[in-house]
Amino acid sequence: MDLQTQVSSVILQPENDSLEYKAVLPPSKTIAQVICAFANTNGGLLILGVSEIGGLKIAGLSEDFRATSMTHKAIDLLSPKPIVDYGYVQLHGKKLFAISVAKSQVQVSVENKVYVRTNGRLQLLDPPAQIFQPAGYARISAINADLEALKARTTDSKFKLIEHYQSVLKMVDSLKQLLYPQSPAVFTTVKEGKVLARILFSSMVDNFETYLSDILFEIYLAKPDTLKSEQMVKVEDVLNCADIQEFITFWAKQKIGKLQKGSVKGFIAENKQIKDLDVVTTVIQDEIEKILQIRHLYAHRNGIVDDKFLKFFPAIYIYGTEHQMSIDEILDKIIYLTDIVDQIDKATILKYNLSIV
Repeated sequence: MDLQTQVSSVILQPENDSLEYKAVLPPSKTIAQVICAFANTNGGLLILGVSEIGGLKIAGLSEDFRATSMTHKAIDLLSPKPIVDYGYVQLHGKKLFAISVAKSQVQVSVENKVYVRTNGRLQLLDPPAQIFQPAGYARISAINADLEALKARTTDSKFKLIEHYQSVLKMVDSLKQLLYPQSPAVFTTVKEGKVLARILFSSMVDNFETYLSDILFEIYLAKPDTLKSEQMVKVEDVLNCADIQEFITFWAKQKIGKLQKGSVKGFIAENKQIKDLDVVTTVIQDEIEKILQIRHLYAHRNGIVDDKFLKFFPAIYIYGTEHQMSIDEILDKIIYLTDIVDQIDKATILKYNLSIV
């Protein structure tokens, strides 16, 4: 059965273990996960260009999305590669992109992770269990449970951030004697613990920045027209990218530059995709700015307070002293940044119709 016939026979039927819709083009990794799940279950059909907001309807998919090259990248992520057929089809005067996957006789994985279809949804097979110390700090496992709940119906960008934060929690839980030998509310006096706390905090903030870059990438994929701007692009930069996905990745990382320099307001002002969500208020921008300054101090000054830091924290710290955070304070920042990410994620899914995992 050819793709046109397959799509015509099932279009607008409810999603199930062998049928999934996406309104826009998702990242190649998300496509790979869907293909993997179909291959490991009973095969299936992924149709791009069908909106689920307000009921199933054929929205169509612009060829600007470069769905064919994105599918090539997705298949390259699979091991072993299942039998896949894909291409554009025409239905009711609109173009859709369909990916048909045959059931595999051997287990297929994506980056060593195996996915299946269960109750019409993607499911990771045998995900690693997060086991915390029986007599450990109860707040850590409670935060982990909250993070786990936030994994449902989210973007791939947010999913990756949550998994990193869960890894941070696991390290904090298992290294009590280094990070909080007296109490989670008290600074550690152990030299190695101080270094590790700075590293963990810095990686946590780095991944917040990575989320913003990744979500911009997903928005650009979903709405290619948002890439249009008056900003100059070097021909060399374009030629150095193998395809449109590489260029969009490059461009999203370029956009994060102001944030990495500690200019949250500059980042928001330059990226209307985030600004127009009305999530990151001026108050939130100021707080993120302070968090970035602490990260900069930890990453580049080993926590020793300098003049630049004092501009953001006047009359609080003394020049040349060591800045420290208790584990409770670090956990507070995890909760704070996760909440911001959750708000941004929900708003972008709604506004740009992004794919969810």
